[in-house]
Amino acid sequence: MHKASSSSFLGPDGLDLSNSFFTPISGTAPATSPRRNTKITVVGVGNVGMAIAQTIITQDLADELTLVDANSDKLSGEVLDLQHAAAFLPRVKINASLDYTATADSDLCIVTAGARQNPGETRLNLLQRNVALFRHIVPPLAKFSPDSIILVVSNPVDVLTYVAWKLSGFPANRVLGSGTNLDSSRFRFLIADHLDVNAQDVQAYIVGEHGDSSVALWSSISVGGVPVLSFLDRQQIPYEKKTLENIHKEVVQGAYEVIRLKGYTSWAIGYSVASLARTLLRNQRRIHPVTILAKGFYGINGGDVFLSLPAQLGRRGVLGVTNVHLTDEEVEKLRNSAKTILDVQSQLGLK
Repeated sequence: MHKASSSSFLGPDGLDLSNSFFTPISGTAPATSPRRNTKITVVGVGNVGMAIAQTIITQDLADELTLVDANSDKLSGEVLDLQHAAAFLPRVKINASLDYTATADSDLCIVTAGARQNPGETRLNLLQRNVALFRHIVPPLAKFSPDSIILVVSNPVDVLTYVAWKLSGFPANRVLGSGTNLDSSRFRFLIADHLDVNAQDVQAYIVGEHGDSSVALWSSISVGGVPVLSFLDRQQIPYEKKTLENIHKEVVQGAYEVIRLKGYTSWAIGYSVASLARTLLRNQRRIHPVTILAKGFYGINGGDVFLSLPAQLGRRGVLGVTNVHLTDEEVEKLRNSAKTILDVQSQLGLK
């Protein structure tokens, strides 16, 4: 497959007519060196990868977007479909290639590719197939973009972020996973829905594994700056812990419900990852609950485990972990979540 690009040439033999199409005005100053373009690579053009790509384009987050996938026809079709919408979108150069050389000098590499689970296949076997796939993806990304940030979206995201870190040789601050950023958005939506407020006024985090052992940080939830649980206690307003547990359960089951209804998830993860891309590339230093190297935080020890913690993100990747106060119960649940992930990691034999 030839590399596809949104740049095109007109005229005989592909003559570039762009310089002769316009007449320059007189008395202009010499051209200055243009700023370096922002380049994002997305590996995998499935439903998730394309939702991310589409959101990145519509939110004008990149000057250049490179898509990589092993399926030549699917890749070409997706790029053409996006290019045909050029008149309605911010200007962006869109490339597509089977060859990872096209990803060179990316600022951010987003990995969404992953093997699907076969009927009767164990999760461990599926994970091992994904590790084998990452061996073909991550090293070339690291080779051609040695200063980039790698953002893993493929599931199971916590273990695969650890795998990407190991395979890339990058420092831990430049390898992260989408983690519970979307889980926390679902959490904020459900709380806002219960209280009839805007979700943007809700501060709430899901941390730990992006999965069944995730931890809802109820003790630190606030709405409009008001800590919710302490407010209820002060006002002597009764609430049942079961109600809180049911909300967390809805968060965990949220993705499964979407998949049951429409067959896959796409739009929410697209917006979630685009928000991470904006924070990283524009150095916004916002706090997101994302998969990072968690060893040493909140008493998590025993191995290099990656799981979600509220982290400040910027142009250098992970800038630091927010010192959110956790109750003893929350800390215990977080450590158990770390143990769950470490148990899976230990079966991979990756060193």
